[in-house]
Amino acid sequence: MTKASFWMVDADAVSDADLQRLRGWLSPGEMARHQRFVRAQRQRQFIVGRVLLRMALGRLLGVTPQEIRLEEQVGKAPRLAAPALKGVPPGFSIAHSGRWVACAVSAQTALGLDIEMKDGGRDLNALAAQAFDSVEMSQWERLQGLPDDQRVEGFYRLWSEKEARFKLGDSGGGHCLELPHAELSMVLCTDKPLEKPPVIEVVTLPA
Repeated sequence: MTKASFWMVDADAVSDADLQRLRGWLSPGEMARHQRFVRAQRQRQFIVGRVLLRMALGRLLGVTPQEIRLEEQVGKAPRLAAPALKGVPPGFSIAHSGRWVACAVSAQTALGLDIEMKDGGRDLNALAAQAFDSVEMSQWERLQGLPDDQRVEGFYRLWSEKEARFKLGDSGGGHCLELPHAELSMVLCTDKPLEKPPVIEVVTLPA
C-alpha cells in the first residue's frame, strides 16, 4: 500500500525572530548553502523548507525533527544521514514558489514534487520555447485555442510535471498527479502509483 504525506507552509507568515531561531536546526553544510543565496526570500524559503522536511520525516519515522540530519549533495536533493535506517530510505522532495513551501514524504516510493505560482502575466510562449521539449511544445500548442485561464492552467501543469519528473529522476517510474490549489500548480510524481492522492496539510512551524 503506497502512501505519501504532503505538507505546506506559508513562509511569509513565519516571523523574522522565528526564522532566526529555526536556523539553528540546520547542519553546517545547510548553513553554508543558505548563506550562498543572495535574495532574502530564497534564504527564507530554504530555512522553512528544511525545517518542514524535518517535521514531515520525523512524523514518518517516529523520531523528533531534531533527530533528522540531512547531508548536502552537489546538484541533488539532500541525503538523509540520520537516523540510520535498514532497507530502502524514505522518499522525499521539497518545492517552493512565492510565499509557499511544500514537501512530500513516503516510506514506500521515491518522489518528485514541484509547485509553481500561476502567473498569466508572464510571456508563456517565450518560457515554453526556452524550457519545453518537442513533445511538451506540441501539448502547449494544442492549448492555444482555449480561454486564457485554461491556457495558463495548462502551461503550468506542463511546467510543473516537467520539473517534478526531473526531481523524481531515473527511478523508472513516473506516475504523476496534479494536486488542487487556488494559487499554485502542484504536481507530485512517484516511482510507484499511490493508493490515493495525499491530503494537503497546511501547517505552521514550531514557535
